[in-house]
Amino acid sequence: MPIEFVSTPDAPRAIGPYSQAARVGSLLFTAGQVGFDPATGELVDGGIGEQTERVLQNLQAILRAGGLDLGNVVKTTVFLVDMADFAAMNTVYARAFGEHRPARSTVAVAALPRGARVEIEAIASP
Repeated sequence: MPIEFVSTPDAPRAIGPYSQAARVGSLLFTAGQVGFDPATGELVDGGIGEQTERVLQNLQAILRAGGLDLGNVVKTTVFLVDMADFAAMNTVYARAFGEHRPARSTVAVAALPRGARVEIEAIASP
């Protein structure tokens, strides 16, 4: 099955040898997104709440570029530098997804790029 790569200027550009997203068949796999502002390439100011909001905006932009939205997400993986941030991240995440409840894994990691506190990747399908 051929791989189609998806990208948009409305999300941070890839800073390494990877794509913002790849589609295989009906599935769209996003790269992990951190709270970088696509206009500046810098981490947004604020704490875990502000970073999670930016992460989800970045994911929405990539999904839109692939013809999808958050309602098409079937699975996410959340990476947190500190599990003490879980409740604050979860509040923003729940607000963004509304009644839609994709499967999710949340794991603690030692560090994320450039001091980010949260990273989220998604798998979506029409």
